[in-house]
Amino acid sequence: MDAVRVALLREVLAGTQWPGAARRFAGSLRHSVVPAGGNLLLVGTEQYEPWHMAAHLVDEAAWSGLPELAPTLVRHRVRPGQPPHLSVGLGRLAAARRGHTLLVVAPQQPGAALLERVHDARRAGATVLSLHRGDPDLAALAHDALSVPEEAGELDLDTVQHLVGAAAGENSLPAQRGPRRLRDRLARLADQLTAPPPSGW
Repeated sequence: MDAVRVALLREVLAGTQWPGAARRFAGSLRHSVVPAGGNLLLVGTEQYEPWHMAAHLVDEAAWSGLPELAPTLVRHRVRPGQPPHLSVGLGRLAAARRGHTLLVVAPQQPGAALLERVHDARRAGATVLSLHRGDPDLAALAHDALSVPEEAGELDLDTVQHLVGAAAGENSLPAQRGPRRLRDRLARLADQLTAPPPSGW
């Protein structure tokens, strides 16, 4: 989703809790992965792979100059012959420890096996974040969570993923970014110029 569409989405949701909640959660994500130098693991449920969230974060990592936001997509089923970036299975979660961030996206209740792996990663020191539909077990395991319950009629979990992904690369960059600083400033300027005018114009 491009900057114009995100701006329009935020305008539609103005007056609700969701833009602010997404920015808060994205801040938790950014503050977990940037000081650690990345190590972001992204996993869904057995029925759902968070491809869109992975794509949003890869885009934000490039545009914001924060490569730490680019995740490793952890998959429940890996087929033979797939490229390396699509061949990371659940066994990768066993290696998660302090300095790793595990982001779980769950539009339905996660299975017991996934919850056990998330619990083990947390016990090993990993930071656990979750986007979910109100699952109490996942909420209890997460250091920070953003819940989009079924009764939140104004939006769904996919929309919240757009908001979180867009917000993850916002805010100021670290001081030491070398030649990328100019590119980042130009990208932010382009976002501002393509944003819709304030309502009332």
